Amino acid sequence: MKARVQVMLKDGVLDPQGEAVRRALGSLGFGGVSGVRQGKVIELDLESTDADAARDEVTRMCEQLLANTVIERYEIEIS
Repeated sequence: MKARVQVMLKDGVLDPQGEAVRRALGSLGFGGVSGVRQGKVIELDLESTDADAARDEVTRMCEQLLANTVIERYEIEIS
């Protein structure tokens, strides 16, 4: 079973990396970009064959390590 976790900064949290990308895009001539939010994707290969158990386990991983839940939100896809 595979899990994909997308971690992004919560709305309202400043994103200095996203802002740096926006400025760089502008300097390359891509002037129509008014905002950029940068995040990360984490792909996990799981031994579990139960989707609900896998989601619960990945949720615990996110809460304990993969995401800083004070400033980040996460979404989990199980396949």
